[in-house]
Amino acid sequence: MVGTMKLLVIEDDREAAAYIAKGLGESGYVVDQAHEGRDALFLATGGTYDALIVDRMLPGMDGLAVISALRAAEIKTPVLILSALGAVDDRVKGLRAGGDDYLVKPFAFAELLARIEALLRRGPSGSTPVKLKVGALEMDLLARSVKRGGKEIELLPREFRLLEFLMRHPGQVVTRTMLLENVWDYHFDPQTNVIDVHISRLRQKLDKGFDRPLLHTVRGAGYRLSAE
Repeated sequence: MVGTMKLLVIEDDREAAAYIAKGLGESGYVVDQAHEGRDALFLATGGTYDALIVDRMLPGMDGLAVISALRAAEIKTPVLILSALGAVDDRVKGLRAGGDDYLVKPFAFAELLARIEALLRRGPSGSTPVKLKVGALEMDLLARSVKRGGKEIELLPREFRLLEFLMRHPGQVVTRTMLLENVWDYHFDPQTNVIDVHISRLRQKLDKGFDRPLLHTVRGAGYRLSAE
């Protein structure tokens, strides 16, 4: 489902970035923006994005340097390069720096969207992780199954997405706002109890019958999934 996909638009022209982000948002993606290279690198190294849209010309640290740094750090998130430089040599440089696709400006938004969809179908460069593990808790993303200590845990689709997000951020405090934006895909009053209800059900399924809880409430901050 598109709504689970998170994209980072890296573009120094704020108007262009807002236009791209708005179109992608309307297409069902969750979109963040960065307007200069170092900020982009900081955000992208978190590994929480399904694809990056990177403008080649950026202040401070250009787009190709950002991509090269990510690849050197073995971050394999698919990258679509945007550039006004359309010569063959320029496209080759972009792909050799670690880009997965190259779109020349000006472009039609429909083509941008189609190329992103193609990148997402292809998945990360190299091997795509299909299993997540936190302690004795294992999630198989292909089989859509969850086990703890070998015991199968039946989850509803929303509970599965909630747990997947927590397992992609093991040991980290995940805020209510992060969950609303990434698991529910909407922005509304963070005081709503929809998260508490789902966390409570998930905790019951994960921790019942086990000595040590995995799902912790961090008072005043959010939630943390940890085997510690």
